[in-house]
Amino acid sequence: MSACKRLLHFVKHRSLWTHVRRNVTTWSPVGAAFNAAHHKRPNVFEKNVGLFGVPELSCPAGFQAATEKALKNTERLVERACSCPPGVETVESFDRLSDGLCKVADLADFVKVAHPDPAFREAAEKACIDIGTVVEKLNTNVELCKSLKILLESPDIVAQLDPDTRRVAELFMFDFKISGIHLDDKLRKEAVALHVKLLDLNNEFLVGSHLPNRIASSAIPEHLQPHFADEGSFIQVGGLHADSPNDLVREIAYRIYLYPNADLMECLDELLKCRYKLAKLVGYDSYGHRALKGTMAKTPALNCFSLLCHRTAKDFTMMGNMKKKLNPHNSELMPWDHPYLSGVLRAERYNTEPSLYSPYLSLGACMEGLNNLFSQLYGVSLMSEHASAGEVWSEDVRKLAVVHETEGLMGYIYCDFFQRQDKPHQDCHFTIRGGRQCQETGQYQLPVVVLMLSLPHPTKRAPTLLTPGMMENLFHEMGHAMHSMLGRTRYQHVTALTSSPPGTRCATDFAEVPSILMEYFATDYRVISQFARHYETGQPLPENMVARLCESKKVCGAADTQLQIFYAVLDQIYHSQPQNHTTTDILKEMQQKYYGLPYTQNTAWQLRFSHLIGYGAKYYSYLMSRAVASMVWKQCFVQDPLNRDMGERYRRQMLAHGGAKEPMLMVEGMLQRQPTMEDFVDALVSELNLNFETFLMDSES
Repeated sequence: MSACKRLLHFVKHRSLWTHVRRNVTTWSPVGAAFNAAHHKRPNVFEKNVGLFGVPELSCPAGFQAATEKALKNTERLVERACSCPPGVETVESFDRLSDGLCKVADLADFVKVAHPDPAFREAAEKACIDIGTVVEKLNTNVELCKSLKILLESPDIVAQLDPDTRRVAELFMFDFKISGIHLDDKLRKEAVALHVKLLDLNNEFLVGSHLPNRIASSAIPEHLQPHFADEGSFIQVGGLHADSPNDLVREIAYRIYLYPNADLMECLDELLKCRYKLAKLVGYDSYGHRALKGTMAKTPALNCFSLLCHRTAKDFTMMGNMKKKLNPHNSELMPWDHPYLSGVLRAERYNTEPSLYSPYLSLGACMEGLNNLFSQLYGVSLMSEHASAGEVWSEDVRKLAVVHETEGLMGYIYCDFFQRQDKPHQDCHFTIRGGRQCQETGQYQLPVVVLMLSLPHPTKRAPTLLTPGMMENLFHEMGHAMHSMLGRTRYQHVTALTSSPPGTRCATDFAEVPSILMEYFATDYRVISQFARHYETGQPLPENMVARLCESKKVCGAADTQLQIFYAVLDQIYHSQPQNHTTTDILKEMQQKYYGLPYTQNTAWQLRFSHLIGYGAKYYSYLMSRAVASMVWKQCFVQDPLNRDMGERYRRQMLAHGGAKEPMLMVEGMLQRQPTMEDFVDALVSELNLNFETFLMDSES
């Protein structure tokens, strides 16, 4: 029996939950893999297969070998693309070219931030730079562009292309155009120089936006100094301390952490100028117009952003009343109060203390829940696999095979879930290898992804226990993973998600839809009841606790949404036509117009707005994706979140295509109608409506 058939046989005959006497829960293999402490026995005779099974990456020096191999293959494919007759073969050569570079660039992009060995990180960083340099050269290769141009300007040839091939060809041409390929030599060199300069500015701003600020210890009351990092005669402030119950600690952190840095301010100014100059050079009205090409939004627009002000005012009134109650002598509501007071209001009204929920949400139980959900929606199961020597970067990384009941192995997910020293404290998804149909072998190249979380390790007494927020983040990131797994794109260039240049071809304002939709499943009792059990007693999580948790999110929800609108507007303004004001003046004006809480003098929040790099002109994508996810949930899943027919429709209409189809066409296919901008706004507003059945449930219980 083949390995794949054995997996399918196991999926078919296993049971997800087994309860034994005294309500103690035993776990199926996927649950046990995450609930048990990891004790891997070293095998000195086992061959090192290299990171992710890439033989060259058994040591840091292997990155150079992998890069050289990719670049040699690139030369061969460039020659082929330029010499073959225009047609499908041209596009396939371009895609193989993109695939070869992405296999190194995406893998290196992950390793440079996540590997615990500095030597691996440094080697990966160099590989990223080397591949990035080659990509810049390819994007201004006139002969390479000419081969694609001949194809796209030949109506008879284009008419014979299937829709996916034609779209991929057009996307490659778009890459050429935004790099200035159509310009004369002088202007093209200027465009390349701007690209290179922007790479440096992006990196400088990204690094600077996360650096702490410091101030003389004598400037801070002595009894408050222990709240901050000590640095001799200085204290260091590396964040906003937004959850601190002490008003003064929050205020000090806000004023110091957001204090303007002249060098970083200059960097941001230059970055925005260069982006605008590059956009104009290659034929766009602004950087915003260039960035939104191919998205659902299409073009920059601000007229849909000021529609929640009435609800926001009510939320701020509630927060103001709470602050008067907590601190009668200093009751003015300030920006540093919003996150803390909204949390206090939620906890007071609904009693959603995380420690009450965690015993029901062991990591193994949550993985069982995901496994059960995917099995019912898509016929897909998560299978724990043994990782070979050298395949993973930390011994606590778990490897999952994703197996479909009839289609077989779909891909692999590496779960880097646990805390470790020097690991980034962020929950995120990395594509290591995109899926594509390999014309040269006739096989499908299986996608490989990494999910990275920062969860506590299991102990001898208890498995890893998640807070509701951690559980929701797990579901969110798994939504990204399944988007990659269930996509079956012919071309790698339009695979669902990718981590680095040569870049993602799934529109940014669509990319978060699958992950945000998973958050709805994570808070639906019909889904949660299938897996949330107390890790000691096996008792289910009470339904009224789930209802309270869901409703608590709506408390101050309008203010939270309005804050996101403020960020989105600020991003749009920064990337529109040049302004005759400083970035701080613009922030102050937009904060007053779109947020409601006063600007604090001598602060520059925009210098901490790191999303300006990866999401420049596209920060609105979070709101757009949430609106789409809300519409899909309410129209397609709210009646029955475990409906297989609807799951198959969702896969077929929204997950299968990656970036091979216009994003709005995918949304229309799922909703079976054309949504308007008003529909998107209504979807966001409807999220804020309280469900009074929750109060009835609480009173009955």
